[in-house]
Amino acid sequence: MRIQLGVSIVAASLAAAMTSTGYPGHGFIGYGIDMYHPTCAFACHDALSLYKLSCSVAVNPEDADGNHLGDMSMPTFTTSPKCYATDDNFLQSVAYCISTHCHDVPLSDLEYYWATFLIGRIPGQPVPKESYSTALAHADPPPTKIVAPMLLLNTTTLMEARQSDFGLVLLITGAVIPVACSLLRFVPLPSTLVNRFNAYFIDPPMFGRRHREPLFNIALVPSRGQALLIAYFTIINVVLSCIDYRLVSPNAFYGTPKDQLLVYITNRQGLLSFANLPLLILYSSRNNILLWITNWSQTTFLLLHRWIAMICTIEACLHSAIYLHIYLGFGEHASESKQPYWEWGIVATLAMSILLPASVLPIRQKLYNVFLTSHFILAFIALIGCYYHIYRRYDHQWGYETWLHIASAIWAFDKIARFARLARNGIRTAQITVIDEDYIRVDIPDVVAQGHAYLYFTRLSWRVWKMWENHPYSVMGVMINEAAKGKNGETTTLNITVMDKESPLEQASATSELFKFRTQEQSAGSFKPGLTFFIRTAKKGITPFLRARSTARVMVESSYPALSLGELRAAPNCIVIAGGVGITAVGPLLRARGPGRVRFFWGVRSKQLVEAVVNALGVDVFTPSIVGEIAVGSRLNLRAILEREVVGDSETVVVVCGPVGMADEARQVVCELGRQGRNVRLIDEAYSW
Repeated sequence: MRIQLGVSIVAASLAAAMTSTGYPGHGFIGYGIDMYHPTCAFACHDALSLYKLSCSVAVNPEDADGNHLGDMSMPTFTTSPKCYATDDNFLQSVAYCISTHCHDVPLSDLEYYWATFLIGRIPGQPVPKESYSTALAHADPPPTKIVAPMLLLNTTTLMEARQSDFGLVLLITGAVIPVACSLLRFVPLPSTLVNRFNAYFIDPPMFGRRHREPLFNIALVPSRGQALLIAYFTIINVVLSCIDYRLVSPNAFYGTPKDQLLVYITNRQGLLSFANLPLLILYSSRNNILLWITNWSQTTFLLLHRWIAMICTIEACLHSAIYLHIYLGFGEHASESKQPYWEWGIVATLAMSILLPASVLPIRQKLYNVFLTSHFILAFIALIGCYYHIYRRYDHQWGYETWLHIASAIWAFDKIARFARLARNGIRTAQITVIDEDYIRVDIPDVVAQGHAYLYFTRLSWRVWKMWENHPYSVMGVMINEAAKGKNGETTTLNITVMDKESPLEQASATSELFKFRTQEQSAGSFKPGLTFFIRTAKKGITPFLRARSTARVMVESSYPALSLGELRAAPNCIVIAGGVGITAVGPLLRARGPGRVRFFWGVRSKQLVEAVVNALGVDVFTPSIVGEIAVGSRLNLRAILEREVVGDSETVVVVCGPVGMADEARQVVCELGRQGRNVRLIDEAYSW
């Protein structure tokens, strides 16, 4: 019996409910992996494999492996690979179908398909007893009998390739957009125009006046520029989730167009979730390559990391929920949910779903160790779950695991780079000096770094996990005055505003006094390489342990250069505003300032901290031409300062590092001045995680 098929070869679909195994692929579908090539040959095979052969074995319909998703009229027989490989009617019918529908496919490709994929995709399976050319010759004369009703078939080659395109759109634009936006700063546009644009569309909070200060102590409000990026990632994921579904009806795999569309949607959600994973990990990395080639801050990347995490998790949940709905509707959930790939999918989705509430701002701030440990463990479980979900389902056939390989490579690179930074500096002994009840000074000899560094203090507690707690600290100095410790030098006088906390803010600049203290002796050869940090201590965490010690073992992960120092040295006017230990971030700028005009304003709680900082930076940094105001025990009147200091046609750069309230107030005033036409730009050096 020979079978003639009047099949229409159309687009494709992946619908088999059972676990799929086959030859491993490398790359993405459409990029290194041809899911069904040649499409016409696979379609002929899929159509004819639905027929019962003389060597087929009858089975109970409830036990049959279905390949009609949504069609409950399941086959009542099963056909073994050996049966397909030896049945003359099957081989000759497929050969004739291929010859009539694959006119443009080279014979060599057809012979390769025949020998490799005709019987199935599992390595080691039986091969057809005769070649394609031989089977086609045995089909002469052409068949004339139609045994079964005509079927319309499809495969997923076209749609799946487009899905890979959609994933690549997310990955590539997520890397290109930060670079492209950063390159815009080299376009020779008037600084007045650029800064005015920033004052309207980039720097202000998306709404309200809070940016650094948490909204209801739950979340941070992004700036308008950051909101544009968040909107892009949200919109592009929604658009890619909604477009280009090519339905074919009637369909050999799906009972109804609705069933077909649901499967396409849920598969698309799974792929987009996977495609977001590399960006998700890249943006969270300390060794993010985009930090090195752009002028974006790590704070911005961390903000995008959190939003992409929400998008990625929502897509994973939709993928899981829609498949759950499908299999419950078809009555197949009980059997399908026992499959290993299903169980691993549950593991991955649950881990990602738990990560979101476990990473909210209050937990990050108040239970940092819980956040740090749980974040690492749950993220690792999610990646493992995603990998085994794909491996148990497709056995490396279609390259879906490639997204996970990219994400894992980014994660591994970050961890290796961090370990290398730690290993380069080794374990050091930090020298701790208590300044007052709020601040301490930490000196680490024989280490060189700039910007900020992550410190790991070991042996401060019986709790082993304490040694892995690390925080970023700005590097105040890179030279330590070893010879002058405990020795007084010359007397230095600074004009410092000292104000009663009850005094009106408007009078802050009116009550000032000369503050005299002795600086440490500075002699030639007394300075040695080392790092100096000023740290504000808290009642909880690691800092109370530091206050009780004069030395501590420490590992230094460094260095992570500051973003703004290079461009700030070339600025014609620079206003530096610091609050408390925020001086550590801007201190190097004061010491290595450029030829332009620099004005420094500092709000600080204690005179002792002022004395310690002056000794660390050097007296020559605090000249009258630079120091605008040092307010002890009072707040700086930022509006009055900025309205007074931002003058002239040349650009003024305002650098702020201090408490969240100070940073937000400076942002508000700078944006207002920019909208008024003043040539002013804001750089916020605060670190937010």
